[in-house]
Amino acid sequence: MTMHAGEILKRRGLLTAEQLSQSQTSDSGGVLQSAVSLGYVDELDALRALADEVGLDFVDLREVDVDLTALEGFPQKLIYRSSLFPIGFDGDSIVVATSDPLDLYPLDEASSSTGKNIIPVVAQRDEIAKLMNRHLGVGSETIEGLMAAKGDEENEVELLEKIESDGSELSEMAQEASVVRLVNEILLEAIQSRTSDVHIESQGSGLVVRFRIDGILHTQPTPPEINRFQAAIISRLKIMAKLNIAEKRLPQDGRIKLRVHGRDVDIRLSVIPMIHGESLVMRVLDKSSMVFELEKLGMSRAIFERFSKIIELPHGIILVTGPTGSGKTTTLYSSLLQIRSPETKIITTEDPVEYQLDGINQIQVHSKIGLTFSTSLRSILRHDPDVVLVGEIRDLETAENAIQASLTGHLVFSTLHTNDASGAFTRMGDMGVEPFLVAGTVEAVMAQRLLRRLCKHCKEAFTPTSDDAPPDFAWDSLGDRQIYRPIGCRECRGFGYSGRMGIYELLVTNDEIRQKAQDRASSWDIRREAIKNGMRTLRMDAWDKVVAGDTSVEEVLRVTKGEQV
Repeated sequence: MTMHAGEILKRRGLLTAEQLSQSQTSDSGGVLQSAVSLGYVDELDALRALADEVGLDFVDLREVDVDLTALEGFPQKLIYRSSLFPIGFDGDSIVVATSDPLDLYPLDEASSSTGKNIIPVVAQRDEIAKLMNRHLGVGSETIEGLMAAKGDEENEVELLEKIESDGSELSEMAQEASVVRLVNEILLEAIQSRTSDVHIESQGSGLVVRFRIDGILHTQPTPPEINRFQAAIISRLKIMAKLNIAEKRLPQDGRIKLRVHGRDVDIRLSVIPMIHGESLVMRVLDKSSMVFELEKLGMSRAIFERFSKIIELPHGIILVTGPTGSGKTTTLYSSLLQIRSPETKIITTEDPVEYQLDGINQIQVHSKIGLTFSTSLRSILRHDPDVVLVGEIRDLETAENAIQASLTGHLVFSTLHTNDASGAFTRMGDMGVEPFLVAGTVEAVMAQRLLRRLCKHCKEAFTPTSDDAPPDFAWDSLGDRQIYRPIGCRECRGFGYSGRMGIYELLVTNDEIRQKAQDRASSWDIRREAIKNGMRTLRMDAWDKVVAGDTSVEEVLRVTKGEQV
């Protein structure tokens, strides 16, 4: 459901403001489904209200005679993916049942695929699922038919490395055309929807597929028959990643290299046994969609200019901090590409190497054979580098080697897991590094997060009141201007957001901060000193993005903590 659904139900008295808020934070795949599963609203009442709101007919599929000829030529992947079902004709138009009358994207896709006008009618999701079971069968041919789209989809996903079957029954089952096509369809949909991580989870109720798009997990509709193919789907992905399909008790990690519509895509696969079977997470690395340009990451002009000067320093340590998935690697790669030149030798040691960069020497860490960040860093210094990137400072040995490299005239980039910039000094102290070494070598710390960018096609301007934003909002810089909120349209698939941008907190070390770091001052003290010297915090930078119309108040509240300074 788009963002409109909850507001419509609230306006019609079917949901209270509190119930709407609870439904939006629930993880049940959309506001309507969440509200139904939480018992706040009857699905029938809600669907009738939504149908009435958008001027569509509500139909009870139990009383409808389905014309099966409507299935001919209808894109079957839309039946599977979007829970659409063609139930008949009205003149030359196809009548299609949907349980999501506000999601126009799949209806547009159905129209363009069939070349016919689509007349949507609203029906209950369970009733549509029953039609799928009844008329598409539940045999092994079902998935094959269900996954077949117009054109040959298995040819759209090309494996760049040859895979071999071990001859076992499970391996043969995983290589069946229907399973191959189903897995390809999941991967294709993930790549087309800009998914960063695909979660395939074995739960008590069966297989659940979720896509992380712009940092938020979205449950994907799947046909009920998918549960019969659970073992085959997991085995197929393990075979593609050259993993041991017979090993189901231990975690495994692998990599899949694909070409999709001429684009090279790398997928990092992690398999972990859970209580209901193996669960998989795939990190999608779409090389063609990545842009490593420091100026385009969302930094304010002041931070960009200051950071650009810092990365030109001859020696010292530059740290980028933030949680997993906050864009640290993108910032570091962009920094290296900005300072790359024929006169500069740059070597990186990473776990894993996510993207291969021209003109930069990259080492893949291999801890099983003893090639760790620390040991590789010692070897790197014998290769006469000017700039070194250490993927992450995780322990005392790596930290000491990084400091040693900076003291011997190298510029060292690395990452740390801390919540803000000031926490980097105390974090390295906690590892056991002498405070005077940290104080003397760390030149700057950049903390960052990612905020979803409002969809430019449907964002709505409004004048905020004190009820719409907290007291620490940038009221002074807003003046009498308006800000924007998400709505949801077919361009952004109803999310209200499209793409992400960074927010940044740049702490540049000066004499006062070096002294505090050497005296083992708390991160709170260091932070206060940095703000006194002009550092803008993550929250301040985020409010600037709201005032500029790039993101929403809700998104800032989701990602950042309130200021206490």
